[in-house]
Amino acid sequence: MQITGMKWGAKLLKYVDFPTAEILPAEATPEQIQAMLDKYGKLIVKPVFKGGIGKKGKAGLLGIVSDLRAALKEKERLYFAEHRHGNSFAKSDGVTFEAFVEAEHEIYVSISDNTIFRAPTLTITHHGGMDIEELGADKIAVVPFDTLTGLKGFIVNNALQRLGAPNEIISPLVQNITKLWDLFNQYGMTTLELNPIRMARNAKGRLEPIACDFKCAFDTDDRNRFRLNLPSDLDSQDLSDYELEVNQLRTYQGQSDVTIINPAGTITAMTFGGGANALVTELLGDAATISSDFGGNPPYEKMFEISQITYKHWLAQTNVLFLIGGKANNTDIYETFRAMADALREYFSENGPTPIYVLVGRGGPNVVRGMGYVKDTLDSLGIPYSMFGYDSAMSEVINFAQATDTWMKEGGRKKIAAKLGIK
Repeated sequence: MQITGMKWGAKLLKYVDFPTAEILPAEATPEQIQAMLDKYGKLIVKPVFKGGIGKKGKAGLLGIVSDLRAALKEKERLYFAEHRHGNSFAKSDGVTFEAFVEAEHEIYVSISDNTIFRAPTLTITHHGGMDIEELGADKIAVVPFDTLTGLKGFIVNNALQRLGAPNEIISPLVQNITKLWDLFNQYGMTTLELNPIRMARNAKGRLEPIACDFKCAFDTDDRNRFRLNLPSDLDSQDLSDYELEVNQLRTYQGQSDVTIINPAGTITAMTFGGGANALVTELLGDAATISSDFGGNPPYEKMFEISQITYKHWLAQTNVLFLIGGKANNTDIYETFRAMADALREYFSENGPTPIYVLVGRGGPNVVRGMGYVKDTLDSLGIPYSMFGYDSAMSEVINFAQATDTWMKEGGRKKIAAKLGIK
């Protein structure tokens, strides 16, 4: 579950008293909008998208206005704006009117669960704004910290000192950025990002950080997020049928996190574990149909339903069915592999054969028994396959999947189709 924008971001930041720009909803009257213009001189009109999608500014989906007529015109332009970034598509459903904050400095800050450090990590720079990705490594501080002690002021201070940030911005940032840890940690977030925070002078002439944009993502299995009383449909409008079907299977046991990467992809990766998911998604790129994480020892029934849904939506276009994960600690691999194999047998029985190549890479409890079950199923269906154990480098297995996909496109799919008697 993801949230972007200040419509909800400002409400969440109030839980920890983090300063935000003043905001009016789409329903604001002309008199209210004019009053804000009189107070600040300018307004920013932003579309409201459900879920998380970036690069709205670069796409021209922000309107900076200085009079009421222009504000209402931008509201009309952006209210139902459509936006595509990478493989993500969204359509807005409303706008916000946000005070334009004059600033001497713009700050980028995020807290996230980092799979490299295996710890919560602060990312911060005083060169904030829309082009954060273009900054060099010497201008961004990435600092992991201990979950038990949390984000302390000295961590923020040391990071800004190393970056050579102006002294006048360090103290107010230290006082306020540490508040974000409470919001992140107590309400089940996996990512929290403010970009930009604008450093504006208050009535006393001191710089004060003002959050002007917001993004966060929640661990959907962490029930602490329900304490925020967010609407249940906040993230659902732009989900595909596949994502909605799989999301309905969320239970206390086992992950069921999916995102469509490329609707025209040809490698369908059913992945186990967050680390494996991150590596597989990054290396496969646009060849992948989905990004998925089905770890956490899902029971047979749940994994069978997930497999049914995945095959129904993706198997017909798939060249490589990729069952991949690291070495598990508590997942019963026999049960998960048996569920996926049984669902595949059922799919072939109901829909007829489809020319695919199955690639398996896994380690952990009952892996030999699980791979044996998959092998017997694939042999009975006439499907070619390759299997890799936990001692194989995952990056090399992914490279093998890519090479197999290329072989399938260059004639391998036709050969398998002929073998299966498909005309």
